Formats: sequence, C-alpha cells, structure tokens
Amino acid sequence: MLSPRIDLLPGTLEMLVLQTLAIGPQHGYGIARRIQSASREVLHVEEGSLYPALYRMDKRGWLRSEWGPSEANRRARFYRLTPSGKRALERQARDWERMAEAIGLVMKPQG
Repeated sequence: MLSPRIDLLPGTLEMLVLQTLAIGPQHGYGIARRIQSASREVLHVEEGSLYPALYRMDKRGWLRSEWGPSEANRRARFYRLTPSGKRALERQARDWERMAEAIGLVMKPQG
C-alpha cells in the first residue's frame, strides 16, 4: 500500500524542482509529474506553489525558459537548469543532507 501524500517541507520545493530539471528540460506540468512519480506518489506539487517557485528561480538566474510544444502538442513553457542553478542545487543538496543527518540523530532513541 502506498503512503498517503504529504506536504513538502518549507524550502524543499526549489531543491526538488532543480533536481528534476538536472535530468533535462521540462514544462511545469511535467516537473510536477516527475516529482510525484519519483516520490512514488507521496509528494504532490500544487500549481499554486510550483509556478511562483519557477518564477523566483528564473529571476535568480537558476533557470531559463522558452516556449515549445508539449507532448500533447500544446504550447508550453519549458524550463532548463543554468550553471548557476546547478550550483544552487549542489548547495541545497549538501544542506539537505546535513539537515537530514541532524534530524536522524535527534530522532534516534538515546540508550
């Protein structure tokens, strides 16, 4: 049985989007589907969160976008990772690993 969906922790959406785009360019709906699929349907990204995050990351220079046809042959904005976005992903991934390790230590029963 699959786990129910859970809300993303604050600050993780950008990291997950950057990681998804490290695989290759994708449009917004495709980004959301990749995250959902890769998380075995546990993580669900709402449009109301995704598109403002994409806009912020574009403004920071982490992404570039261009229009192109989607799989359904509709016009869609495709996002791709920039070198600056790759560096941001590396920093965020390191920070995430440190945070996960620290939380694991706190959650470990003390003997």
